[in-house]
Amino acid sequence: MASLIKRLAAIFALFIVMPALAGCGYNTIPTQRNNATAAWAEVQNQYQRRADLVPNLVATVQGAAAQERAVLTEVIEARARATAVTVTPETLSDPAAFRQFEAAQGELTQALSRLMMVVEAYPQLRSNENFLTLQSQLEGTENRIAIARRDYNEQVRIYNTTLETFPGIIWANTFHGSAEPMQMFQASAEAQSAPTVEFNIGGQPAGAAPGSAPPAPAPAPAAQ
Repeated sequence: MASLIKRLAAIFALFIVMPALAGCGYNTIPTQRNNATAAWAEVQNQYQRRADLVPNLVATVQGAAAQERAVLTEVIEARARATAVTVTPETLSDPAAFRQFEAAQGELTQALSRLMMVVEAYPQLRSNENFLTLQSQLEGTENRIAIARRDYNEQVRIYNTTLETFPGIIWANTFHGSAEPMQMFQASAEAQSAPTVEFNIGGQPAGAAPGSAPPAPAPAPAAQ
């Protein structure tokens, strides 16, 4: 009988304590961490969507501008590096891992931007239906990436603020002692400036029209 009373008392105490804990912010940290993790999953989803577009995009450009080997190779290699670097929810608090991921994705962004600028020199590509579809999908994906990054940053801002302010800081230093601030995306210097491209197609000087014949070599000086 005494043990039954103790169990009932424990259950009653639990029902009293749980709402109190929830009401004073005990669940806030894990809830906000889960929100940030879900936002991160969407960031990864959009970056993967972009990576999946690259092979078809490169193949289409290569078919009409095979001489742009340097730019095409740069895109392929940047994609390989971007897909090789991963950040799991467990490592979102690791500055080095996050910056490595951000840098790799930034390199692919810049490589794709240079490729799009090179394409401007090829009218046949700009009228290619398959290329136009891929270009539209890429542009849409870049917009989704920007939105996903913004939403992720906002969720992380809320979560990090909770860890540093009252009463969250109390829970972060007691029951949620393993909670660490998450990393946020930052605009890189490269992303804020448009890339420069020199059209040097198949050894032709800058400014030469694609497919045009190279200028004739200068005549040799007459023998004295």
